[in-house]
Order: sequence, then C-alpha cells, then structure tokens
Amino acid sequence: MRHNYKTVQTCADRIDFDLEDGIVTNIVFHGGCNGNLKAIAHLVDGMSAEQIIEKCKGNTCGLKKTSCVDQLAKALEGALQKEQ
Repeated sequence: MRHNYKTVQTCADRIDFDLEDGIVTNIVFHGGCNGNLKAIAHLVDGMSAEQIIEKCKGNTCGLKKTSCVDQLAKALEGALQKEQ
C-alpha cells in the first residue's frame, strides 16, 4: 500500500513509500538534501519497517529535535498502525 507522510520541522516536506507485508520500498523524499535522501532511500529499500525504525528513530539534524530519517521512522510507525 502506498503511504504519504507530511513531515514536521524538516527540509523535506513529504515522504512517500510503499509498505507491503512489513517491507518498505519505493521511498521518495520531497525536498531536503536531495543526494543524501536519495542515498538513504536506496540503502533502506527492501528492509523491514521495524529495521528502519530501529536505525533511524531519534536521529536529529543540527539543532533540530528531528531529522528527515527520524520523520521516516515516525511515518513507518504510523503506517504500521494503520495496516493493523
């Protein structure tokens, strides 16, 4: 199922991804650090949502209390809850 997540307090303003049977694919960050976010999307493509959440949750960017990858973790947590 395709999911769309509106981010909070990050340069990327939206994250789109597919979640099927707990596996995350086709991640697209809209805005933000283009090269870095494309690389992150490729690195975690095909991983389980739980693995991505474990690695990304709580990461911050500069003085912000969140980051694009932290927002990805939050998006995945919400998507897992919706699909249950």
